[in-house]
Amino acid sequence: MLWLGVPRAQAQAQTPAPASADAQVIARGETLARAGDCIACHTIPGKQLFGGGRPMATPFGTLYSPNISSDKETGIGTWTADEFYRMLHEGRSKDGDLLYPAMPYASYTKVTRADSDAIYAYLMSTPPVHQPNRPHELRFPFNQRQLLLGWRTLFFRAGEYQPDPSQSVEWNRGAYLVQGLGHCTMCHTEINALGGNTKSKEFQGGLIPIQDWYAPSLTSNKEAGLGDWSIDDIVGLLHAGVSNRGAVYGPMAEVVYDSFQYLSEDDVRAVAVYLKALPGHTSEVSSEAPTTAMTEEKNRLAPLGKKIYDAQCAVCHADQGQGKLPNFPPLANNQSIQMTSSVNPIRMVLNGGYAPGTMKNPMPYGMPPFAQSLSDAEIAAVVTYIRTAWGNHGTPVTEKEVNTLRSATIF
Repeated sequence: MLWLGVPRAQAQAQTPAPASADAQVIARGETLARAGDCIACHTIPGKQLFGGGRPMATPFGTLYSPNISSDKETGIGTWTADEFYRMLHEGRSKDGDLLYPAMPYASYTKVTRADSDAIYAYLMSTPPVHQPNRPHELRFPFNQRQLLLGWRTLFFRAGEYQPDPSQSVEWNRGAYLVQGLGHCTMCHTEINALGGNTKSKEFQGGLIPIQDWYAPSLTSNKEAGLGDWSIDDIVGLLHAGVSNRGAVYGPMAEVVYDSFQYLSEDDVRAVAVYLKALPGHTSEVSSEAPTTAMTEEKNRLAPLGKKIYDAQCAVCHADQGQGKLPNFPPLANNQSIQMTSSVNPIRMVLNGGYAPGTMKNPMPYGMPPFAQSLSDAEIAAVVTYIRTAWGNHGTPVTEKEVNTLRSATIF
């Protein structure tokens, strides 16, 4: 959760949530706030909960998340439940300012009033953090808030989620979480030049700007998405961070750590049911046959790539890329390895990483970084090998691609 409309002036104090707010409502609000991943944006790691100030790099400049603690001077302690709901539902701050869409109100508008009130009650129950909000650092003309009117015309439609009577209760619960609090389209849908989602490519995957990670397709496409995944595999990945089909790294590891591991298994299963039902699209997979140049490059790099793989990777991922479950994910028939974008496997080899430590997987195994021990040419060779060996249908990667990602932010 991230809203970025800092009030122009301090409003007169108003009555916050009653001190006698029902404990069950507060507990439900905490779970819903977890579903919305509020901590990820509004808490600097290692700092006080919901104190804000976390920098958010965007193609338009840097935004700083606001303080959403119960502090009455620098947080939202003087907000009413009505004002909080308007913020989620309409994308407007307490004083009516339009919010920058890094706060995903285009998704949060689907949240029901009852759930909004529960989140509000929870936030008002948290300790106040006295930390003034930091001004955003946006380039002109993106620092002109009135321009958001045009963005909203193109990309925002207010309205709570309306259940589909033709679908099951479980499917509708999953749809509500994915489309609303989960704001999954923020990463898993291609972002256009205006910073909005490309509707025709919803849930089909996309490169996360600035972060340089590729969020994979969530549709039922069998080659690019979740079509071959079982419900249990999806639940395992979201709840534990690992499953028989792979593990989460990068930004998604933070989502699982801060959000999904705290949801009930019924809710996570509902999300899986909904995702499995998303229609796949042929456009998600490249229909172009490998060119002669690609085949020659693959054949050139494969011997060196196999040599490095056998020496550095096979001990964990096995000689045929089948992995050693549950700790070391398979590389053979792994969509994240074969995607059109080679960003993720390159970054994993360069930077390594750990799956998140979760209640179901408290001591995750990690992958060591190879940025210091392998050259760009060697990393290009081994990534090309794992993208094209064992029946994988990826394309070769270049030294230039590797070199570009050497300086990418590590998550």
